[in-house]
Amino acid sequence: MKRLSKRPTLHAKLLAYFLLFGVIILAVLWIFQSFLLEPYYTFKKSKNVKQSATVIVKAIEQNKNIWTTIDSAASYNSLNVCVYGTESVLGFTSPIYEINYDNPAAQLAIETHEVNSYYRLAKQNGGTYMTVDSNSVVDIARQKVDMLRKAFAGATTDSAAPEVHYRSNAAGKVENMVYAVVAVKPDGEEMFVIVTSSITPLSNTLDIIKGQLLWVSAVFVILALIFSLYASRRIAKPISKTNIAAKELAKKNYETEFNACGYLEVEELNDTLNYAKTELAATEKLQQELIANISHDLRTPLTMITGYGEVMRDLPGENTPENIQIIIDEATRLSTLVNDLLDLSKLQSGALQAEKKVFCLTDSIREIFSRYAKLVEQDGYNIVFEARRNVYINADELRISQVVYNLVNNAVNHVGEDKTVIVTQMVSKGKVRIEVTDHGEGISADKLEYIWERYYKVDKEHKRGVIGSGLGLSIVKNILDAHNAHYGVRSTPGKGSTFWFEISVVKTENMPSSDQLFLGR
Repeated sequence: MKRLSKRPTLHAKLLAYFLLFGVIILAVLWIFQSFLLEPYYTFKKSKNVKQSATVIVKAIEQNKNIWTTIDSAASYNSLNVCVYGTESVLGFTSPIYEINYDNPAAQLAIETHEVNSYYRLAKQNGGTYMTVDSNSVVDIARQKVDMLRKAFAGATTDSAAPEVHYRSNAAGKVENMVYAVVAVKPDGEEMFVIVTSSITPLSNTLDIIKGQLLWVSAVFVILALIFSLYASRRIAKPISKTNIAAKELAKKNYETEFNACGYLEVEELNDTLNYAKTELAATEKLQQELIANISHDLRTPLTMITGYGEVMRDLPGENTPENIQIIIDEATRLSTLVNDLLDLSKLQSGALQAEKKVFCLTDSIREIFSRYAKLVEQDGYNIVFEARRNVYINADELRISQVVYNLVNNAVNHVGEDKTVIVTQMVSKGKVRIEVTDHGEGISADKLEYIWERYYKVDKEHKRGVIGSGLGLSIVKNILDAHNAHYGVRSTPGKGSTFWFEISVVKTENMPSSDQLFLGR
């Protein structure tokens, strides 16, 4: 029974992440507008005032274009600038130079005693002093009214001065940023500069911004939801498509295609799954062929053993040595097939470990050739072994002998009309190469890479081998892999094949000249 997973899908996770990202953006925006806008505004104002004051002080200290510099800095940054001489600070109430580009009423709020106070504080603070003063809106409005009345005081008797009214908000405050700095001219004369800038109350502005931000937030949430739905679906769609195809592959539907695209990683995954699909389909096909072939190889000897046994039981005089030999041969063939299947299974699982020792490979091959004496005598085969010296290697003697035996069997099963199999031993650069050559039908180039694979059979029509079980090359491959040996095959269709393997040499020794060419027949 399939267990249902309660974990969220990729689409749901991506949607949640996108929406969370949108919520974070909105939260940061609200925090900045509600809590950080006013401090940031004050910080920028103070920085602007300090920079302007620094430019003015530099002009005073260099005694170059003082008044032009003051006028330029005040007009560009909308500031009020008052310059006092030392004497005026001590006793005079009027600055020696004053320019007002900010709020005309703000400068009027600085009284003489405040100027003297700023001067003392600046001197105590190393030459500079900054503060923020609050003036009543009522006082500033009254000053503006007085200025308007004075402006109309010179009117003729025929035109009465207009009556000016003002409204006040007792809770309203106008804040002025005051930066006082002491500057010294090159001749040692001391000058006192006061730069002021009004800080506009942001309460009304913040209310407007918050109202606008509500609309922006609503629109942003809708757009974020739409985008999140679209983006998460778009990102998850290729993976979902690949997942559906993978489920079909798990059901052994090898016709399914992995063709989802959109991202490099998904395309690479699809390529891998397409390759896996091809390999699985080939493996299953080869497994079916193996079962058919093994079933045939098992059934044939069993049928012959049963048949000859029944004949010998039921018919007098059929209990002959020839019939008994047939039963023995078929039982031997059946035993060989079963043993090869067990060996292949152990080799592929790693249960069969190589037991290495130093032995003479040349003598081992000569011993193997003795098994073919009957085949050479009765069926006219010509099996040749060419060697010029005795070669010793460090390997598992039983398994390497099995490799040679299986390669010779394979050559015998595919031998040509000349019935000749040539085994050659060559030594070069510390390696010994064993080559087994037949002059049979050969193997086409497109099939060479598959002949070592398990279950693969070049001849799709089942053919009962002359010798062996039909699993020889798979066993050869696994044994040579366990010895880290190199191996391969070269073949020309219609001319035959040569199977070879190479393994490291421990030592060599010369052999008598009469043994340099050993013939199997």
